[in-house]
Amino acid sequence: MSTFGLPEPGVAAREHSARLVEFLRAAIRHERGAIPFARFMELALYAPGLGYYSAGASKFGEAGDFVTSPELGNVFAECVCEAVSPVLRGLPHPGFLELGGGSGAFAVAFLQHAERLGVLPERYAILEPSADLRQRQQQRLREQLPPAVFARCDWLDGPPEGEWSGVLFANEVLDALPTTRFATHDGEVYEEFVSLDANGDFIRVDQPADALVRAAVRHIERTIGAPLPDGYRSEVLPQLPYWIQAIGGLLKHGAMLFVDYGYPRREFYLPERNDGTLICHYRHRAHGDPFFLPGLQDITAFVDFTALAEAGTNAGFDFAGYCSQSSFLIANGLPQRIAEAEAVIDDRERYRRVNEIRKLTMPGEMGERFQVMGFTRDVDLSAAFAFGELSRRL
Repeated sequence: MSTFGLPEPGVAAREHSARLVEFLRAAIRHERGAIPFARFMELALYAPGLGYYSAGASKFGEAGDFVTSPELGNVFAECVCEAVSPVLRGLPHPGFLELGGGSGAFAVAFLQHAERLGVLPERYAILEPSADLRQRQQQRLREQLPPAVFARCDWLDGPPEGEWSGVLFANEVLDALPTTRFATHDGEVYEEFVSLDANGDFIRVDQPADALVRAAVRHIERTIGAPLPDGYRSEVLPQLPYWIQAIGGLLKHGAMLFVDYGYPRREFYLPERNDGTLICHYRHRAHGDPFFLPGLQDITAFVDFTALAEAGTNAGFDFAGYCSQSSFLIANGLPQRIAEAEAVIDDRERYRRVNEIRKLTMPGEMGERFQVMGFTRDVDLSAAFAFGELSRRL
């Protein structure tokens, strides 16, 4: 066992991590001895051939480091399909854009259910920065979808370059955006950087924040109605408005749907949450050290859903709704799936389905920790948020 009581990696995995560590050290030295934490996180996750999402190890499911909602079964994707089906049905040539396709499990279940409902998008695109994950997704979709349905699928290197209509969907994408870490000292705002100590190990250092980060933190303080305590440390995404505009700006008619773990701003920046929300996942264990075995673990931060609401509406979208994942699934077909699960004759399959629904909806599992937010342009998505709407908390 290694630090934190985490499982020791194999020889090949440790060698891979060591290569990424040297890459990160070189990047730090190249930038005069320190890089912003957001840059460290970006390289640790996405450095070509070395970063966590760019290399070949399994990430999702029991064999990986964490389980996402689509990996549990088909319920999550089918409920999302039910939610957006009126949008797809009401547009002449609808597309569907999934940001970060994971293992491809969501796309398979969504497209199978969309075919049953008669709402297949004209084009199903996956924006996937990882060449390894893209290859796995293509293989899975090719094997599990009818050829005519697979022919509608496409993979993108970047956001759409022309105007389009349809649905943009992102599950557990915002939490993996490289986040800025900041701290407050004597009333001033500092940004957290990563440097090297005398032994070449990674260490955190604070430097005076630039105007963008400082303005973002002051905006937080204005909206929560109080200055953050001295010594407070947390995360902020000053680039979020620009990111939303980049990925959704050319969506002229349709909806955006985001699912992730997070809080409204007043809960995100509670005084007692004074070291932020950063969390790392390794072999189904969660811990807080982003410097542990770079390249072998995921690094994430919770989402400020108030910031997401601001970014979406400032980009010209209408706010459609905000609720817990549990409430969203209940409003979009979950009762039918519960009835179907209970009617299954095979004991093992019935247990699997019931357990899937439990994990998706129970407060101690994903039901309350994960939340859903939607935005629209010239379409109606209000029915998808008909149960348990929480926008008053924003």
